[in-house]
This record gives sequence, structure tokens and C-alpha cells, in this order.
Amino acid sequence: MAGVALTSCHSSEKNYREAYEKAIERRKTGIGAETYAKIEAERQRYTTIINGDSVRLLYVNANVAVDTTAVARDYNVVVASFTQRINAKSYCDRLRQECGLRESYILFGGDDKQYLVVAQGYDNKEDAAAFLHDIDQRVCLKILEPLPWILRRL
Repeated sequence: MAGVALTSCHSSEKNYREAYEKAIERRKTGIGAETYAKIEAERQRYTTIINGDSVRLLYVNANVAVDTTAVARDYNVVVASFTQRINAKSYCDRLRQECGLRESYILFGGDDKQYLVVAQGYDNKEDAAAFLHDIDQRVCLKILEPLPWILRRL
């Protein structure tokens, strides 16, 4: 009987997916589907051309998260964003361990105060764009941003 009780409390991918979908629906509350689609399209649009590639380059006021010793660079390739620091730290740790991206770090900021996981930081936008162009070969984890992008720190 105790074995049945323990297995029934197990979280599953289905449970996480349902919670995620509910959170997305809550985010949409108060605005129409058409407005929400326009907001998402604007958020994901390409903003500049670097080395012949269209990339999303956004200027964001962000600082290195408290729990890291990393030094943020001017141009940062963002591959994930989280509202909770523990989730960002876990993903960043996995980038370091599983993908060998030892210089990954977390920035905190932006209009929606998110923890942004940076796969790699650079001093110039050309190097960041080159990393972004080959990101599928460099990052072995699933990239959690709909489109990875370059953050230029303000």
C-alpha cells in the first residue's frame, strides 16, 4: 500500500507540460490573441545584420547574477531565460559540464527582470554573431529561447 502512495506522487513530464501551458495562458490573459501574436513576433524578430547574417541584437540593462564570479562581456549569446535563479543556475551548470562551455554565466535584468543564461560572452558583436551562427554545433543542450539572441549590455 505504501508503494502505491509513493508512486502516485511522482511528477511527470505531462504534469510539467500542463503547468507550463497554464502559465502561458495566464500570461495571455487580458490581451487578445492577435495582440499577443504581435508582441511575440516583435520579441523574436531579427534586428540587425552582422557578417551577412540577420541576428537578434537587443540592448538590455543587465548585470551578472549574484551567485556567480563571472565577468560579463559586452556581447552575450543568450540561450535561456528564467524567472527563478535556481533554474537558471541549473541550466548554466549543465552548459558548463555537458557542453564544455566553461565561461557560461547568468545575467539578471531586462524589462521583465529575468535570469538570462549566457552560453558565451564576447567583446565584439562579430564574434558573438559567429558563435550564434554555429550554435547548434557548440551547444549540446536544448536551447530554451525560441530564438537564441545577442544581448548588448547597457
